[in-house]
Amino acid sequence: MLNGFKDFILRGNVISMAIGLAVGAAFTAVVTGFSNAFIVPLIGLFTRGTGDFSKAEYTVDGVKFPYGLFISAAIAFLITAAVLYFLVVLPMAKVQNRFTAKEEEEKADIKAALRDCPRCFTEIPAVATRCAHCTSDVEPDAEARALAGLPAQR
Repeated sequence: MLNGFKDFILRGNVISMAIGLAVGAAFTAVVTGFSNAFIVPLIGLFTRGTGDFSKAEYTVDGVKFPYGLFISAAIAFLITAAVLYFLVVLPMAKVQNRFTAKEEEEKADIKAALRDCPRCFTEIPAVATRCAHCTSDVEPDAEARALAGLPAQR
């Protein structure tokens, strides 16, 4: 039972996930600190507040509602989301598109190349040696066979 747990913990993706969570928590702390130190006071200055917008609150029947904390958290979230999107998601998407585009170019779809049967004039794959409709023997296209990685016929 403990060997299975040890194997699970030492698996590469679990360790990577733990490191990612730790880095994400540290990044969130940095963004929250930046937001509270620079962005929130700037908003407080623009809205003619006291300069520390995170301490803004209102009171109803003796109960305090610190709406400034919510706005500070929302700003930190927006900054975090923007940084992650523009510095992680977009570059990774471009890298993945670059690799998938090359893979798609390298793969030739054997059935995509079509030609007409010389006997019944229906579309058949270019690598076909027999028409599926009239069952007559046809000569396969040598270029299509080479693209498909099939040996040349004699």
